[in-house]
Amino acid sequence: MSETTAPADVRRALLAARGRAYAPYSGHPVGAVVIGDDGSRHAGCNVEVAHYKGICAEAGAIAAMMAAGVRGIRAVYVLGPGGVPCTPCGDCRQRIREFASPDTPIMTVDDGGRVLRRHDMQTLLPDAFGPENLAPASPLRAGAGG
Repeated sequence: MSETTAPADVRRALLAARGRAYAPYSGHPVGAVVIGDDGSRHAGCNVEVAHYKGICAEAGAIAAMMAAGVRGIRAVYVLGPGGVPCTPCGDCRQRIREFASPDTPIMTVDDGGRVLRRHDMQTLLPDAFGPENLAPASPLRAGAGG
């Protein structure tokens, strides 16, 4: 996947999600679309709150994907304000890592859908800690998968 522009439906979903963002404190609306491993599309937007512990667009898109029953990420698109690349924050990089493969593309795009930056999971979060780092008998893994 080395496209130079996001698919038209992804671009529309990004613009719509960013348009619905609630960013009264930062003035930095963000939209994200996660492509599930089954090809489904899941959008999210950032939601800020007064105590500064809001939800990132990527986290919202991943939550929508999980709610739909999809457990793997094929690709991630992120659209911030203006023409400046808006890469996922550290927390969202770890969230993406949970459901992505090392070569999953994470792309920042502009309003026209042009890919500004393209990363894979390994370069965005090298030497990441993931589920495979937990011991098989870990209580955290007991409920995995469902």
